[in-house]
Amino acid sequence: MSTFKIDPLHSDIEFKVKHLMISTVNGRFTKFDATMEAELEDFTDAVLTFEADVDSVTTNITDRDNHLKSDDFFSAENYPKITFKSTEINKLDDGNYDVNGLLTIRDVELPITLSGTYNGNDVDAYGQTKYGFELEGVIKRSEYGLSFNAVGEKGGILVSDDVKLIVSIQMMKA
Repeated sequence: MSTFKIDPLHSDIEFKVKHLMISTVNGRFTKFDATMEAELEDFTDAVLTFEADVDSVTTNITDRDNHLKSDDFFSAENYPKITFKSTEINKLDDGNYDVNGLLTIRDVELPITLSGTYNGNDVDAYGQTKYGFELEGVIKRSEYGLSFNAVGEKGGILVSDDVKLIVSIQMMKA
């Protein structure tokens, strides 16, 4: 069994959510960690664990970031981590996968499927073999207790319930 660690310098954990249903707000977490254990070269036996530091959420607007960290959304003081643990990895075809797992936000743990690709591997300038993965999924934030909302002047909701997750990571053998 091999153990892999995330390369945080070459990885991004991002999300997108509609604002007033007319534009998209992009955000990301800047502090996170992940470990993967696998024996098979196609990673179908892998177990992936991940955690993000909620206090590291950023949308590049300080007031909005502070609101996201408040009790209206993530409640960073009470729930400092978002976690994910894979339960099953299904290879759909060459390079395409579904990663099933449990996502925990605000102590609410729900199943999720992330779909994506294994982009192969290569050796970097320091002799480390890196493995690239890209995954996407959608969650309903209200199911995790992130239910704050308001109505715009024309009746549109302030923040959509659907949140798109975009994960682009490099892993390396520990």
